[in-house]
Amino acid sequence: MTFWDYIFCFFAGAILANVVPHFVHGISGDRFPTPFAKPPGKGLSSPALNVVWALGNLLIGYTLFRLGKVSSGGDPALISFFAGVAVIGIGSSLRFANKDK
Repeated sequence: MTFWDYIFCFFAGAILANVVPHFVHGISGDRFPTPFAKPPGKGLSSPALNVVWALGNLLIGYTLFRLGKVSSGGDPALISFFAGVAVIGIGSSLRFANKDK
């Protein structure tokens, strides 16, 4: 595997982890911040926009998952993938901890 494969693995994990909150809020009918809100990332977007954002992230994340060969790249690829999941997961939990205040 090349250096770029590990980069793809990392970003596949980060982007696929980002699908979860947007999709869950969207299908639950809840508003949630997206980059398209005003102000970006702070204002609340509609549930439908969150579902569309989640589906776009899913498409990009899956493409990176395949390009990075996550499932066939062995332990280093999986470590890189889960590092991406951890970074976006922990970062999002800190960023949105006070979104309702």
